[in-house]
Amino acid sequence: MRRLLRSVPSSDDIVSQARSSSRDEDLQDLFDNAPCGYLSIEPSGVIAKANATFLTWMGFSQAEISGKRFQECLNVAGRIFYETHFAPLLRMQGFFNEVALELIARDGRRLPVLVNAVERKNETGELIFIRITIFNATDRRRYESELLAARGKAEQAAKDLQRLNETLEQRVAAEVAERLKAEAALRQAQKMDAIGQLTGGVAHDFNNLLTIVVGNVEMLLRHLPSDAARMRRAADNALQGAQRAAALTQRLLAFARQQPLDPKPVDANKLVTGMSELLRRTLGETIALEAVLGGGLWRTQADPNQLENAILNLAVNARDAMPHGGRLTIETANTHLDKVYVAGIAEPVPAGQYVQISVTDTGSGMDQATVSRVFEPFFTTKEVGKGTGLGLSQVYGFVRQSEGHVRIYSEPGEGTTVKIYLPRQISAEQDLDPADEMSAAAAPGEGETILVVEDEEYLRAYAVEALGELGYRVITAADGPAALAILAQEGKIDLLFTDVVLPNGMNGRQLADEALKRRPQLKVLFTTGYTRNAVVHNGRLDPSVELIGKPFTFEELATSIRKLLDLQ
Repeated sequence: MRRLLRSVPSSDDIVSQARSSSRDEDLQDLFDNAPCGYLSIEPSGVIAKANATFLTWMGFSQAEISGKRFQECLNVAGRIFYETHFAPLLRMQGFFNEVALELIARDGRRLPVLVNAVERKNETGELIFIRITIFNATDRRRYESELLAARGKAEQAAKDLQRLNETLEQRVAAEVAERLKAEAALRQAQKMDAIGQLTGGVAHDFNNLLTIVVGNVEMLLRHLPSDAARMRRAADNALQGAQRAAALTQRLLAFARQQPLDPKPVDANKLVTGMSELLRRTLGETIALEAVLGGGLWRTQADPNQLENAILNLAVNARDAMPHGGRLTIETANTHLDKVYVAGIAEPVPAGQYVQISVTDTGSGMDQATVSRVFEPFFTTKEVGKGTGLGLSQVYGFVRQSEGHVRIYSEPGEGTTVKIYLPRQISAEQDLDPADEMSAAAAPGEGETILVVEDEEYLRAYAVEALGELGYRVITAADGPAALAILAQEGKIDLLFTDVVLPNGMNGRQLADEALKRRPQLKVLFTTGYTRNAVVHNGRLDPSVELIGKPFTFEELATSIRKLLDLQ
C-alpha cells in the first residue's frame, strides 16, 4: 500500500508540470511565429531546425530543410562570400551581425536578407550549436534603392544647376543680342511704314495742288494770244516744272505703296531685252552693259511700266556710282525663298518661288550705315542738286506693293548689287511643275571639316550654326591671314567656304589660291552678295569656280556643300 501511495503525483507536481508544458508551448509559438527567421545549425554545419517563418519564406517543409547547409540556401555570390569571409569570421570571433545576403527560395525567388549568427558553447568551450537569425530586408532594400535614386536625382539637379549658372551669362547675352536685333528690325520696319504713310499723305495733297497748277497753266496757254511769246515761254516752263513735280509725287506714292498699278504677266527676259537700247543711252559710252538672262525663266505678275522704271532707276544710280566708267550687269533667274530666309526679314515676305532680277555695278559701293538707309525717301549720297533721293525708295515701294522683296548688297570700293524678287505667276489652271520645285531636304554632312572665312560676324555665326546642324565640323576665320594660320596648324580640312570680298589685304580668290598651293586636294566654295556673272566677268573669279550667292538659304547651302564634297 505504501508503495502504491508513493507512485501517485501530488497536486503541486501536476500544477508544476502543467505550467512547464504551457511555457514550452509559448516558447515554441514565439519561435515559430517570430517576424524573423531562426535556424539552429549543428556543429557539423547542417540545419537541425528552422522556424515556421523561415520555412514560409523559402517554401520548404521542416523535413526538407533539415540536413541542408545554410549556404545552400544562398545565391552563388552569397555562397562564395559566406565561405570565404563570414564562416571564418564566425569561427574566429564567435559571431557576426547584419550581413547582407540573398536567399533563393524553392520557386527561384530572390529574397534579400540581413543575417546575424552566434555560436553557443558549453563550459568546456565545445561548440553545441550555431543560432542564425534572419531578417527580411526587402523593404529596406527598396528604401535604399529609392534613397540612392533620390540622391542621384539631387546630384544631377545640382550638376544641371551648376551648368546653367556657368552658361547663364552667355545665354543672357545671346538672348539680349537676339532681342536687340529683333527690336532693331522692328523699328526699321515701323520707321519705313511711318515714312510711307507720311509721304503718301503728302503726295496725295501735293497731287491735288499740282492738278490745280497744271490745269490753270494749260488753260493760260490755250488763251494766250499768239503774239505773247514771252508769256508763252514762261507758261511752258511752269508746266514743265509742274510735270517734274508730278513725277516726284509719283515716286513718293510708289514708296508709300499707294500708286495705282496695272499688274500683268511679265516675261522679265523680254522686258530687259526690250530696255537694252534705252539703258545703253542712259549709261553712256564709258559703261559697258551686260545682260545675263536665265533659261526657262518663270513669268511674274507685275506692272511692266513700273518694273521698267525700277530697273531704269537702278541703272541711273549705278551710272552715278561709276563716274569713270565700269560695267553694269543685269541678270535674271528663278529662285526660291525658304522659311528660314524669310524669317530673318523684318517685313512680311511669304516663302515660295520668285523671279529674281539683279542689277550689279562696279562702282564705289557703300558702307553698311549707308545701305541701311538707302530706301528712305530723300536720302541720297549725291551732291546737292544732283539727286532727289527718291529713286531707290520708288523701287522699294513698287516691289513691296507687288508682294515682292528687295535686297541690296554693297561694300566700299567693290560695287553694289540690288536684287529684286517678284512672286512667280501661277495661273488658276496651271499647277506647279514638281521638277521646278526646289528640294527642301537638306543634304546632311558626314563629319567633314569646313573652314568658314567671313568678315561679317552675323553671317559667320549663321554659317557655323547651319553647317553644324548639317553635321559638319566647323572652324572659322574673319580674314585671309587668319585662315592661312589655321590651315598651317589644323590637321584635316575638307572644304574652304570663303567670301569673295575680305578685309586686311587678301580677298577670297587670293586666299583660295594660297590655300590650294598648300593643300591641292582642298575643295573651295565661294560666296558673295554679287551675282555670279557679275563677279566672274569683272575678273574677280574664274568661270570654273563654285559659287553660292548671298543671301543663300539653308537648303542651298546644304546642297552646294554636299555636291562639292562628293565630287571626285
